[in-house]
Amino acid sequence: MKAKVHVMLKKGVLDPQGEAVRHALGALGFSGVEGVRVGKEIELELAESDPARAEEMVREMCEKLLANTVIETYRVEIEP
Repeated sequence: MKAKVHVMLKKGVLDPQGEAVRHALGALGFSGVEGVRVGKEIELELAESDPARAEEMVREMCEKLLANTVIETYRVEIEP
């Protein structure tokens, strides 16, 4: 079973990487980009065959390691 975790900074948290990308896009002639947020995607291959148990495990992984829940949000997708 495969799991995908999408991690993004919470709204209101400064995103220096996103700001650098926004600035670079403007320098390349892409005007009108008012904001950029940069996140990460994590793919996990799991031995678990029960989708509910897999999601529970991945959420626990996020809370303990994969996301800094003080400043980041995460979304979990489970694919059979």
